[in-house]
Amino acid sequence: MQYSGMSRNFRILTACALVILSSQPALAAKHLSMPEILSSSSASDWRPLDLENTLYVELPTGRVVIELAPRFAPLHVSNIKTLTRAGYFDGLSIIREQDNYVAQWGDPENCHPLPAGIGKVKAEFDSSLPPHMPFTRLPDGDVYAPEVGFSEGLPVARSGALHKIWLAHCYGMVGVGRDLDPESGSGAEMYVVIGHAPRHLDRNVALVGRVIKGIELLSSLPRGSAEMGFYTQNEKPLPIQSIRVAADVPAAQRSNLQVIRTDTPTFAALIESRRNRPEDFFKMPAGRIDLCNVPIAVREHPPL
Repeated sequence: MQYSGMSRNFRILTACALVILSSQPALAAKHLSMPEILSSSSASDWRPLDLENTLYVELPTGRVVIELAPRFAPLHVSNIKTLTRAGYFDGLSIIREQDNYVAQWGDPENCHPLPAGIGKVKAEFDSSLPPHMPFTRLPDGDVYAPEVGFSEGLPVARSGALHKIWLAHCYGMVGVGRDLDPESGSGAEMYVVIGHAPRHLDRNVALVGRVIKGIELLSSLPRGSAEMGFYTQNEKPLPIQSIRVAADVPAAQRSNLQVIRTDTPTFAALIESRRNRPEDFFKMPAGRIDLCNVPIAVREHPPL
């Protein structure tokens, strides 16, 4: 009887394992590396950037491409696009480069007047949890939130108890500077995370998107010597030649990029390949992964 019971339990466990395997195509590809997974991806695993919600930050050293997140911060994104189309950012500079933290630009001397209609907006630190938003959950938990994962190509955290979802401060994420007043950030001052993920800022600052390409142009700048990495008068900050909405840029001058979708079996396989690295170098796979360590692949795509 004992042997029969153990056999029945074994059959149950086996059946459960088969269900899990069939529901997680990523597990079938767990021995593939990230390059192998991407090389075998299909066209449907990739998406183009929304030109209306993409910014080109033109620096003397090259272009930084930012994908905005209007679903999470619609008021801030609207302000940023208004400021951009008014030429507000053109001629400003990177004013702060704090090691292992952020690169920031803005107009601390108030040399550029704000366009009409730009003012304080709601904090937008988080938003109500939509019932049907695509969400690829990471299986390994998180220190800062009940659940973390990816939605629409962005690292997000969420709480079912609070019915809230919010963007996470991972490397390359773009936020809006503010003062003590939670509603003091208009979008006229922005920063990019260039160091270890400062997740303590989650739900304290409005995140508005992430850098898709060109992050090295910001992360490699000389560090400011003043408090919090601000540049002094004797230091030469990097000027911003212009910021443009991609939809306003002639087609021949656009960056034709595609981003891996985060709601597909291919992305699930990519997560598993990073949780358990199959390359020969790794003798002891971690078996887990942090939200901000999951890479979001981007590729050049020729114009159609």
